[in-house]
Amino acid sequence: MLQIRDLECRRGDACLFSGMNFELQDGQLLHVKGSNGSGKTSLLRIICGLFLPAAGTVSWQGLDIRENRDEFNRALCYIGHLNGLKDDLTAVENLSIHARLTGTPATRDQIESALERVGLMHRAYLATKVLSQGQKRRVALARLLLGGARLWVLDEPFTALDVKAVSQLQGVMRDHLAKGGSVLLTTHQDVEISSSSHRDINLDTWAKSA
Repeated sequence: MLQIRDLECRRGDACLFSGMNFELQDGQLLHVKGSNGSGKTSLLRIICGLFLPAAGTVSWQGLDIRENRDEFNRALCYIGHLNGLKDDLTAVENLSIHARLTGTPATRDQIESALERVGLMHRAYLATKVLSQGQKRRVALARLLLGGARLWVLDEPFTALDVKAVSQLQGVMRDHLAKGGSVLLTTHQDVEISSSSHRDINLDTWAKSA
């Protein structure tokens, strides 16, 4: 379980949000909404431990993530705006390196299966520099299917994806939720996940109390 308590985020002299409290349980999807500049990316980076809040805590399984860093990292898969790919390497090579760096090495079959699930097996052995932006995004998103992370934190995951790829990603998220995983994401698109666990929060609401 992810717990956010009295979280405050500042950018220079501006307070983006304060007094934020929410929880994300197993099997839940939380869609973070808000106007441009409301702090959506900052919130996700704080939750992942990449940016320190001005106040408040982020806890995983009841422990502050700063005290529980290794366990939290094993449970987390974060995909931000940047795909984080090496252009001269193939999709398979990029995913193999990522898996080793996260401490969960993947077999060739597992990597190919992940690429097949996101509809990119036919480009698996091409250098990623020749792929389109949407194809590169799908390589990055294939990481979700490797390593068994319970918590997915996704910043605009649908960017550059075509209609078919959007549907495939929604299916991947739906399966993850059904298995008890959790998803926290920002997106300007509607998230069509048929689940009673789907919740929304709007950062504009929190900003009004800042």
